[in-house]
Amino acid sequence: MKKYSWLIGVILGLLFFIACSEDTLNNSDFVAGEVFTDSNIRVVLVDTMTVEISTMKFDSIVTSASERILIGKYTDPVFGAVKSSTYLGILPTSYTIDTEAEYDSIVLFLKYDQYYYNDTIQTNTIHVKRLTGNFTAGENSSFYNTSSIVNDENDLGSLSFKPRPLSSDSIQIKISDNLGKEFFNNFQNKTVTNNDEFKAEFKGLTIQPGENDNGSVIGFSKATDGFYLRLYYSTDEVDDRVQSHIDFTLNISDSPNHFFNQILAEEPIDYLKTLTDEEISLNSNDSGNQSFIQSGVGIATKIKFPFIKTINNLNGQGTLLDAVLKIKPAIGSYNDYLQLREQLSVYLVDTNNSLTAQLYLADGSEASAILNKDDEEFNDVYYKIPLASYIENILTTERNSDESLLLFPSDYSDTVDRFILNGNNISNYKTILELTYAIYDEEN
Repeated sequence: MKKYSWLIGVILGLLFFIACSEDTLNNSDFVAGEVFTDSNIRVVLVDTMTVEISTMKFDSIVTSASERILIGKYTDPVFGAVKSSTYLGILPTSYTIDTEAEYDSIVLFLKYDQYYYNDTIQTNTIHVKRLTGNFTAGENSSFYNTSSIVNDENDLGSLSFKPRPLSSDSIQIKISDNLGKEFFNNFQNKTVTNNDEFKAEFKGLTIQPGENDNGSVIGFSKATDGFYLRLYYSTDEVDDRVQSHIDFTLNISDSPNHFFNQILAEEPIDYLKTLTDEEISLNSNDSGNQSFIQSGVGIATKIKFPFIKTINNLNGQGTLLDAVLKIKPAIGSYNDYLQLREQLSVYLVDTNNSLTAQLYLADGSEASAILNKDDEEFNDVYYKIPLASYIENILTTERNSDESLLLFPSDYSDTVDRFILNGNNISNYKTILELTYAIYDEEN
């Protein structure tokens, strides 16, 4: 397929004078006159290419690098019971308590970080428990959404509350005085005086939602002023009683990081139960003409164009002017609680569903699926992905034919957002690839 910059310039000039509707593009023939002797130019919109859509699930995803503490549980009719718990190590900011001081109390503070998913009108429950197992990292010195550490079944503290995730407040959970006095006595008696001694005595905490919760998953800050366990004690002075405190914050000094979110979904619909291995791809034709995405759990939508090179079979020489994929969320699959994200990231995967790279546009920027809701009242809501440079590379090179695109949110390990997308066999709502293609020197 020959490329002439002057030809493309003229073609784009001609396109300026035609309407942007699909009918115009499909029915327009152009004759360039004396500029192209014996040469016809025709610009067509091809939207009948096969788009193969499927769903895959990563065996696990790294959550120890997550930017937030994620706690909560809700039941989804498609994805099942979605639950996120946090496992973390803490260290005190000081090991010194005056011998005359007296223990007061110990409280856990969790500050909202503005993220939430599902119904915050419902009551959430938080249970704080003591870890009895060690932070033993898996492959690549990381912890994953499927990781776990053994914990004591008894609560150190609990709280039932209605979340206010968009506020700047913190929730406060009263912790057992038994733990508070343990810390206080160890520091005051100088039986624990450094980090190594402290970690030998205290493994860490797990913060879990209530087993019967059906509300929302809430994000909390990991910053030192957003998450801390505060031990209060006081000392009698001459004219007053002075209260002091020691804070315990996240242990960020150890490697691997002593932190991760465990994010699981139990009893999803039968389609998703078949995703037992990362290399399995569930074709949308076998899952109700739908594909699925779920952050945190590891489910993603896979897209492939198996017959894209047949565009070269059109009579005449051709030039690809544009390529856009439009993929629509299933009607009724989203609402004010189960919201659509404004954009999704686009990656490349090989035949084994292993990530190989992020997709970039010709200008070097990251490719994204952008949500278009201009005609939402007519249910014309779709994600739009510019694919001109990607498709052109496929057409002009020996690019790996087993390569596919993969869609999921950019903060894939920090959230539990879920999406249900249409396949390509649903009338009026199917996923389509639109190719704007210029044909010239066409045989009569």
